[in-house]
Amino acid sequence: MSDGFETRAIHAGQPPDGATGAVVTPINLSTTFVQDAVGKHRGYEYARSANPTRTALETCVASLENARHGLAFASGLAAEDAILRTLDPGDHVIIPTDAYGGTFRLVARVHEGHGVAWTAVDLRDLSALESSWRDETRLVWIESPTNPALSIVDIESVAAFAHTRNARVVVDNTFATPYLQQPIVLGADLSVHSSTKYLGGHSDVVGGFVAVDDPELADEVRFLQNAIGAVPSPFDCYLVLRGVKTLAVRMDRHCANAQAVVHMLREHDAVRDVLYPGLSEHPGHDVARRQMRDFGGMVSFLAAGGEQAALDLVSRTRLFTLAESLGAVESLIEHPARMTHASAEGSPLEVDRALVRLSVGIESGADLVADLAQALDTVL
Repeated sequence: MSDGFETRAIHAGQPPDGATGAVVTPINLSTTFVQDAVGKHRGYEYARSANPTRTALETCVASLENARHGLAFASGLAAEDAILRTLDPGDHVIIPTDAYGGTFRLVARVHEGHGVAWTAVDLRDLSALESSWRDETRLVWIESPTNPALSIVDIESVAAFAHTRNARVVVDNTFATPYLQQPIVLGADLSVHSSTKYLGGHSDVVGGFVAVDDPELADEVRFLQNAIGAVPSPFDCYLVLRGVKTLAVRMDRHCANAQAVVHMLREHDAVRDVLYPGLSEHPGHDVARRQMRDFGGMVSFLAAGGEQAALDLVSRTRLFTLAESLGAVESLIEHPARMTHASAEGSPLEVDRALVRLSVGIESGADLVADLAQALDTVL
């Protein structure tokens, strides 16, 4: 499709309803669909397998990812689970040393029990990737930016390395969103999202998404989607589709506010180190500038006073709400080591206990800066 991103976000897969002319894609609640003859239907037979509202969402987000196929799931982890189920017992997957705690838990505490081996590797270092490679390695799992340390991985380089060794590459694109980064274009085989986050954008829906270009791989994931049945409801699909319409304008504001917050954090004595790929001194800045449109709305930093200062800080903001999740219109603050990444304690993915993660929302940037500044002043 030659239309621009913003146009596709509003129109791809969403023509006016043929029956009524409704401009907004209808929420189709039917669980079953008439068959004109035995085994002959009009594209839909049972709602677990396919649903018109879900089709609209899948078509739209696939277009935004520049992929030919899209599959919606009931959660981000359901989407990740489907991808991991393409592996066989004895296969080996490489995951990042900095990754979402739920991904680590799914790999290490669910799929490992079914025979899938794993190794955590700093994917910024191709020599480390090479030294960890096994004959059984079938999948490389990338996050970029990573959660929560906001490291940047060169997707194109890792994909090229893996493909010469007959392995697939998946990129968790939740933090960047398709507006800022398209992993399929950079060479990845799959792009996965928690659509609970920026795609939905309003903290009111849980969902997941897989974008894939290869038709055989898409069929494999689609089979798992139907066979396992972890699919989103039509209303959930409607909510994500509604959120996607404003993704571009929201991301522009998220990025602008994040940059304002970062500027203040760099100057505050209660902050030891700011982790944000938009900073020229960030180790992944040049790669991020090359593979991303902008640097995102997520900001992490280390409290100069250590863990206790971090814990005190996250309880003293007014506009930044202490809560898990991210990517919605309201700003959130959290302590990853005790919250989203607690499952990684004692593993290679364990998080620095002084780390604070911000999901910078779309409120007034000046108000957000003032809120964080006053909270930081109290922990000096």
